[in-house]
Amino acid sequence: MTIPTTASASASEPLIVADSITVAYGPEPVIIDVDLTIEPGDLIGIVGPSGSGKSTLLKALLGGIEPRTGAVARRKGLTVGFVPQVEKIDWNFPVTVAECVGMARAHGWRTPWISKSERAEITDVLDRLGLHDLGNRHIRDLSGGQQQRVFLARALFTGAEVIFLDEPTSGLDVKTRHEVLHLLGDLNEEGVTIVLSTHDLNGIATHLPTIVCLNKRVIGAGSPEDVLVPDVLEQTYGSPMQILEHGGMRVVVDGGPNSSVLPFRRAAGDGVAP
Repeated sequence: MTIPTTASASASEPLIVADSITVAYGPEPVIIDVDLTIEPGDLIGIVGPSGSGKSTLLKALLGGIEPRTGAVARRKGLTVGFVPQVEKIDWNFPVTVAECVGMARAHGWRTPWISKSERAEITDVLDRLGLHDLGNRHIRDLSGGQQQRVFLARALFTGAEVIFLDEPTSGLDVKTRHEVLHLLGDLNEEGVTIVLSTHDLNGIATHLPTIVCLNKRVIGAGSPEDVLVPDVLEQTYGSPMQILEHGGMRVVVDGGPNSSVLPFRRAAGDGVAP
């Protein structure tokens, strides 16, 4: 399956092509016969329940794990960056924001010595992400959204053409989730190709131009209008779901075992209540 590109018509070769890859850590496969093509300028969200293989697929695309069968081809010289879940990072490591970004270019045993020219580059990338006054702040003193931006800055500092993010809004409040989403949109408009995993169907996935629904296999791929439909979501999540149009937005809700329509009613006060 070839995923439609969100970039303008381009004759450029794909950045990454996964061809019928199956990945396993033991006897049981985690993902099976997955095809995925990442084109320059793509903004792709991989959605699915816990254990569906989202993080494993990201690792395979990054080159961190070899498929048992199939192959992943990357454009020669391609640079990639990875932004992990902020909840899985030890934020007590004694470095400042600038040092944390600078360490992205450290190799092997080399200490993260930051040259004058690199410091200027770090300042530029921090400015780009709205962190211009936080370079000397300890990373543990940042908010969740700021920590997420620091790791985006690390990826950009390496010159990454493709940035992979594993659950970038996990553990963040609603306001910060929106800020991260807008930031990713801005970076994508500037030409950065982005691939992310998320369980947040309404907060993130419905806003993305391209979605891949994954449950070991690719169940569906395309625009939210094409993919976020009841039959695809039921196959992906294993339970009935309904799609509502509310306030011009597509909303995914648990439809229940016998539900065909989930009505909305206007509450006595502000807002909308089911």
